[in-house]
Amino acid sequence: MADTIANTLHFQPDGRPVDEQLGELRVKIDTVDQQLLALLNQRAQLAQAVGEVKKLDGSPVFRPDREAQVIDRVKNANPGPVRHDSIAPIWREIMSACRALEGRQRVAFLGPIGTFSEQAALNYFGSSIDAVVCPSIDEVFRATSAQSADFGVVPIENSTEGVVARSLDLLLQSPLSIVGETSLMVTHNLLRKDLGREGIEVVAAHPQALAQCQGWLSQHLPQAERRAVSSNAEGARMAAQDPRIAALASERAASQYGLHVVQPAVQDEAHNRTRFVIVRPQSVATPAAPTGHDCISLVVSVDNRPGAVHDLLVPLKRHGVSMSRFESRPARSGQWEYVFFIDLAGHPAQDNVAAALDELRAQCSFFKVLGSYPLDVH
Repeated sequence: MADTIANTLHFQPDGRPVDEQLGELRVKIDTVDQQLLALLNQRAQLAQAVGEVKKLDGSPVFRPDREAQVIDRVKNANPGPVRHDSIAPIWREIMSACRALEGRQRVAFLGPIGTFSEQAALNYFGSSIDAVVCPSIDEVFRATSAQSADFGVVPIENSTEGVVARSLDLLLQSPLSIVGETSLMVTHNLLRKDLGREGIEVVAAHPQALAQCQGWLSQHLPQAERRAVSSNAEGARMAAQDPRIAALASERAASQYGLHVVQPAVQDEAHNRTRFVIVRPQSVATPAAPTGHDCISLVVSVDNRPGAVHDLLVPLKRHGVSMSRFESRPARSGQWEYVFFIDLAGHPAQDNVAAALDELRAQCSFFKVLGSYPLDVH
């Protein structure tokens, strides 16, 4: 069938009328579409067969490491002209539709509909999911821990404002494991029921969004109250009900709640990104196979003695393991003690990584692996 598709592509503009040439090209596109549809259904039938085999040993429907490997292979084989950065979204939707034939994944995220958390969930899982919309990050963890959702999607850090402290605290306390991550370019737009900024008395958004836009707000809406709410989409919902309220949210939220984009991209940093992690109960999380671009997330603590934090880094240097994140959080013991969240590059199956982890574990008074998972490099 690939040869059949290739044979439809031979076309050179000529002296015929434009409408005639466009008509011929559109017929060719329609032919390719039919061939693609046939191939997609063949892939779906194979995915159903895979699902039947998985049932024999209870293998999970969704394997982030396997899907990362599929996307890598397709990107490496891409001859163009389709852009490499377009491949991952296309294949994620294909795999999402095929995966849904085995069983739709229930995915919890901070709501209401229209949040960046929802967009992160769709970017990672594709649109063929059952959304579990939660009123708070705490509820995302609760729903996923109780397995009323198969996965949870939570923000973990922002390139402008740093870590999302509540997510870190809940990762420490919960029985959930990180199985994946996705990074989202976050563009905050000023949304309102009416056109123009005149008459805006309140700007409602998540505290992180308010912080990421504080410079613009101070310059352009200095008199407006900045009201922290549970999510940006909640701010958009409030703005849809009261013209005195404006929201900081996505274009998707503007469409969802019938709002005007009064001012686009009001975040203080142009390249504002938020990293989200995908969590599920440790009891059902399947160990990820190495993909070549993996991450291990840990949380540790050490005795309060001189040089203790320095000693944490020695095994990593000795075994050549790179650290991409090191964050401290109060241990909430009342004794001015801290826990440290660490991200390491690599996979536990690598000998040097395994040796570094063993040495690190021996030095810690508390040591917990939050997850080993493929990095979002697509």
